[in-house]
Amino acid sequence: MLQPLRCLLLTSAVLLCNATPTPTEKHGGTDTRCPLTVKILDAVKGTPAGSVALKVSQKAADGGWTHIANGVTDATGEIHDLITEQQFPAGVYRVEFDTKAYWKNEGSTPFHEAADVVFEAHTEGHRHYTLALLLSPYSYTTTAVVTDAHQ
Repeated sequence: MLQPLRCLLLTSAVLLCNATPTPTEKHGGTDTRCPLTVKILDAVKGTPAGSVALKVSQKAADGGWTHIANGVTDATGEIHDLITEQQFPAGVYRVEFDTKAYWKNEGSTPFHEAADVVFEAHTEGHRHYTLALLLSPYSYTTTAVVTDAHQ
């Protein structure tokens, strides 16, 4: 009776050790090297939303927007290494997700042209941001995970 229990405990310990993300792991964890990371989930299929294009802009002193970066989500619905620390000083940012193209590619007619997330970064010191977007043809929900840099 004890032998099977020991095997089960040993197997569980090995699996848990292998499941622990490392600080440099990109997918499924927090990538401490990226100041801005994006994760998108298709709420209709319950899967990551790959091939979603997006643009990152920073609000300028005159109230306009200065384009900083472009990206496209990968098969995991994520984008890493979108911008560098130097491109991401304190300020107001807009991430515009091209949701219309994504839904048209999926064979749906979407309500929204795009999903915009506008936020102020680094108001309480230097931080890293993960923007999560839950997407459907007629709605979207967003949340952010904000952590201290290099945590």
